[in-house]
Amino acid sequence: MIYLVRHGQTVFNAAARWQGQVDSPLTALGLRQAAAAGETLRGIIADNDIAVFCSPLGRAHDTAKIIAEKIGYQNEMQLDPRLMEIGMGSWEGLTDYEIEQEWPNARDGLEHHEWFLHSPDGETYDDILARTQDALSEIANHSAPIKIIVSHGVTGRIIRSIHANIPKNDALKLEVPQDALYRLSDKGHIERIAFGI
Repeated sequence: MIYLVRHGQTVFNAAARWQGQVDSPLTALGLRQAAAAGETLRGIIADNDIAVFCSPLGRAHDTAKIIAEKIGYQNEMQLDPRLMEIGMGSWEGLTDYEIEQEWPNARDGLEHHEWFLHSPDGETYDDILARTQDALSEIANHSAPIKIIVSHGVTGRIIRSIHANIPKNDALKLEVPQDALYRLSDKGHIERIAFGI
C-alpha cells in the first residue's frame, strides 16, 4: 500500500511561478496542508511498519517532516532524487508572462498541462518517466507494508500513471491537489482522500 502526498502550497505556487527543481518555502497555508495530510494519515494507517520516501527538495522534505511528526514516525525518511519535480531548466522560477517575454510563442499550440515539458533545456516526459519508474519499482519492493511518498505535482501524476497504467495524455491532465492525498493499492486502484484545512 502506498500513500502519495504532494507538498503543501509554496510561495512560488501562490505567486503562479513555475517551480521545477528550484525551491521556495511553504506558505502558512502549505504548513497547514502538510499538518492536515499527517493528521489524515494518522487516522487511516493502522500498521506501525511504515517507510517514508521523499523528494529531497525543501518543500517536499519539509512537508514530509511535518507528516512524520503527526504520525509519530521515528525512522529516517529516505530522500530520493528520482522523486524530485520535473526539471524545467531556464523556465524554473518564472511566471507565464516572463516565459512568454523571453521565449515568445514557444508554447503556442500546446495545452497548459504540457507546457512544463517544453522548456528548451528541461527534462522530457521520457526522462521523468524513467527515473520515476525506477524509484517506484524500488519503493514497491520495500519490505514495509505501508509506504508514504511525498513528492510533487508532475511527479505525482507520473507515479499515478505508472501505478494505474494511465496513458501519457490522460496522465498529464490528472489533478494535483494540495488538500488531498492518494491511496495506491493492488491492481492499479487509486483512491483520492481529501483532508480539511
